[in-house]
Amino acid sequence: MSQFKVHILGCGSALPTLRHFPSMQVVEVRGKQFMVDCGEGAQIQLRRSHVGFAQLSAVFISHLHGDHCFGLIGMISSFGLLGRTMPLHIYAPQALEPMLQSQIDMFIHDLSYEVLFHAVDTTQQTVVFEDRSLTVETLPLEHRVPCCGYLFREKSTLPHIRPEMIDFYGIPVSQINNIKAGAGWTLDDGTVIPTERLTRPANPPHSYAYCSDTRYMPQLHERIKDVDLLYHEATYGADKADGAAKYYHSTAAEAAQVARDAHVKQLMIGHYSARYDDEQILLNEAKQIFPNTILSREGLSVEL
Repeated sequence: MSQFKVHILGCGSALPTLRHFPSMQVVEVRGKQFMVDCGEGAQIQLRRSHVGFAQLSAVFISHLHGDHCFGLIGMISSFGLLGRTMPLHIYAPQALEPMLQSQIDMFIHDLSYEVLFHAVDTTQQTVVFEDRSLTVETLPLEHRVPCCGYLFREKSTLPHIRPEMIDFYGIPVSQINNIKAGAGWTLDDGTVIPTERLTRPANPPHSYAYCSDTRYMPQLHERIKDVDLLYHEATYGADKADGAAKYYHSTAAEAAQVARDAHVKQLMIGHYSARYDDEQILLNEAKQIFPNTILSREGLSVEL
């Protein structure tokens, strides 16, 4: 079973429709859950996705447009009503902090947990979160307001032990961690059994790049080389290329160009304009350039 999943809670753009919720996702890595953007309806979508409220440890906001952050205060309030005690970390452009604090002061009393704000610099690619399992880096983007994406990189794990070899050589359980760390095992006659014989290779680490609202950036592919999954906004098709340029958004074809040039394994597009009743036209345009493209949709979970 994969330990790295991306759950799509919303994939629409600014204008509400009956088909899509605004931008929000949950990235799940080794049992830990992180939200990326938090549009309206986040609480409803969390329940529908069966993502546990209690497991959500941090929220990463790409920029301060409402369709990416209007759901935050409601979600914070609901977490309090549910008796949450674990701190919630918010990573976002600095300008959000005073507005969010004003909302908390106005609407929420006696909050049962801490909301810890971490300002991110949208102009720099830098690690803003790190634990034993992964790192999260900012990805500078070009939109009408300061904006960044986020790059999730899983850390390498230790190799898998081969139980049959441990039993065969009678190796004590107390030595398993040493063997995983690279130590061999010496038999009574002095023969050294190398760690490669006692273990199987670790699972390769996965990576996910979330590229929120941005105009086409020819150099972006250099920052996300070889990621397993790329989410890139594709608000418009070729028929609305002028609108994409005007409003600092991307077309499906431009998203596919980034995926192709970055040599990613899979592209997922989203942030669809309300002008499109059927996003298949966007998928077709992207596939002409990068065949391994899928449409994001509410309820979709992608395993890396």
